Amino acid sequence: MDDIPLIQRVIAIIWPSFITGGIATVLFTVAFDPAEIFIDYDISRLGIYTICFFLFWILGAITATATVYFLKPGETINR
Repeated sequence: MDDIPLIQRVIAIIWPSFITGGIATVLFTVAFDPAEIFIDYDISRLGIYTICFFLFWILGAITATATVYFLKPGETINR
């Protein structure tokens, strides 16, 4: 795992989480109307979609990072 360049590891985390964030945003906004959920806030629909996308993207990046971390052998982690 150490022979893989850092930029390649970062992109391996960011790109799939970007796709996951986009799909999750579409599914969320199809199932729920964000304007009704966030009715107490003065945010446009586009603003709500943007916030949802970035939240889903961050969640996807966290899970992808955890996956990459746990792919390492136990000896490497326990040093």
